[in-house]
Amino acid sequence: MNDVLDLKVKATQIRLDIINMIYESKSGHIGGSLSSADILTVLYYNVMNIDPNNPKWEERDRFILSKGHSVEAYYSVLADKGYFPKEELKTYCKFGTRLIGHPNNKIPGVEMNTGALGHGLSIAVGMALGAKMDNKSFRVFTLMGDGELAEGSNWEAAMAASHYKLNNLIGIVDRNRLQISGSTEEVMSLEPLEDKWKSFGWDVLTTDGNDIERLLDIFNVAIASTNDKPKLILAYTTKGKGISFIENKANWHHRVPTEEEYKAAVSELREQMEVYLNEQNIK
Repeated sequence: MNDVLDLKVKATQIRLDIINMIYESKSGHIGGSLSSADILTVLYYNVMNIDPNNPKWEERDRFILSKGHSVEAYYSVLADKGYFPKEELKTYCKFGTRLIGHPNNKIPGVEMNTGALGHGLSIAVGMALGAKMDNKSFRVFTLMGDGELAEGSNWEAAMAASHYKLNNLIGIVDRNRLQISGSTEEVMSLEPLEDKWKSFGWDVLTTDGNDIERLLDIFNVAIASTNDKPKLILAYTTKGKGISFIENKANWHHRVPTEEEYKAAVSELREQMEVYLNEQNIK
């Protein structure tokens, strides 16, 4: 899939799945899942070399969701790709389900349990280094939240990645500027974030993380690079992207919509979907 409109339709469907999962289970992290939906859609439909029918294929690209609390977006993409039945999304966070509130490797397509923040990059560095040592050509991707960059383990991993010249590693930061207790800059200032990654020896690319076309371009640039540096995509996003009354509000980091809010959110997303589908028909 590479048509921008097709990907917009897919990302909107992922957002509808996220809302349905959280409303039905009465649990979940809504803001960060919505902000990362476009990034995950582009990764799984256009960037990564994967085979959902063979999730343990040795040459597959690896993905680690470091911001594990945004698992609703991750499960939605994996189900849509066919790693497990989409009907199973209805069991999210319910008694006896395997779709618990953080990624776990009992789910086909999930490489590693995550959720303790600040560990995903370290895992990705180990996988990328392992690929180099075994002369494998697969790439490793990890999606980090900006709030978790306050964890020092990220910077130890960043230092190791450039030391070992891991040009098969691409990190993505979902830079939505909000975490559960407020603005990232008020909780623990991260800026100048781009300069920090560069000083640790990474190539840094910046983009609008909710613009499908720009995401496609930036991943192409990152993958085409021939130098020996790890790559960091600083993806500026909107927390709660796609639902107007949720966007840019820290209190929606971890909150369940009321029935009225749920209906309004679904209505808004369906309107967006209708616009994209009409544009497809015009084409």
